[in-house]
Amino acid sequence: MAPVVLLGPQRFTRTLGEAVRAAGIEGRIGVVSAGWQEREREDDELRDHLQGRTVNLLLYARGEEAFGADPELFAAHRERQDLLRRLQELYRQRLAFAKEAARALLGKGGDPALLEPERRHALESLRDLDEHHRRRLRQIRRDFDERWQPLSRPAVARHVEALGRTLGSCEAVGIAGGHVAVLLNRLRLFGLDRTLRGMPIFAWSGGAMVATDRLVLFHDSPPQGAGNAEVLEEGLGLCQGIVPLPHARRRLHLADPLRVALLARRFAPAAVVALDDGGRITWENFALRDARGARQLTAEGALVDLAEERA
Repeated sequence: MAPVVLLGPQRFTRTLGEAVRAAGIEGRIGVVSAGWQEREREDDELRDHLQGRTVNLLLYARGEEAFGADPELFAAHRERQDLLRRLQELYRQRLAFAKEAARALLGKGGDPALLEPERRHALESLRDLDEHHRRRLRQIRRDFDERWQPLSRPAVARHVEALGRTLGSCEAVGIAGGHVAVLLNRLRLFGLDRTLRGMPIFAWSGGAMVATDRLVLFHDSPPQGAGNAEVLEEGLGLCQGIVPLPHARRRLHLADPLRVALLARRFAPAAVVALDDGGRITWENFALRDARGARQLTAEGALVDLAEERA
């Protein structure tokens, strides 16, 4: 299996080129920057960083063009997105209560023999809610695909064909961050969730979140909202059993053991990993091959070096 490399944010600490060299990639690299939306083409710095070897797949622009050419598909897509937004609101309401209960029990002092079974049950309830939400998301997406067959529609199919030719000349693909929902939707619209399997992948920031099997939004002190980490979508599943948290140092209260423990225990057995500037995780043959500068959140509320934890 080709490697899947997850990287921390690249804005201030650029490690993508080093990761590409370490993987022995010397050819062209297809770039997905659809998460940047209208700024998708502003990839000059990225192209220079990789010595001009990139080719932008322009998934955001292709999506806009396909929707413009197929109004029926566009309307159906908008309807699905509205349904997903309403479902997410319902999930958030239930999540607030479930998380508050789990957090209160984790922070409560007293007889461990009495408390621990209650804590475990509260966490199981939280996990059950997350899994229920994932099942609903899968069903909505499946219903949409079965009814509208986006890949078979001419407005989409011609881009799929063109992307196939372009990717055929690429040795690897890089996935940048940005708006993760838009990024994921564009990747799926053109069937890249399947096409990319088997290719070396370098995904950073929000791109790393999308590459895994479960897309989790997180922020302890957001400008709006309650700050509860929430499952937004199923990811591409290019690597599994890991929940990467880019910008964790900026977005999470990592010095708070209770918050750290709750995140780690909620998504266990997946490894919840702070992926800050300079962090790198290499996944190969369905397993962790290497990790640098990435810290795993533990059930005890600490952060430990991921490589040492998995050694």
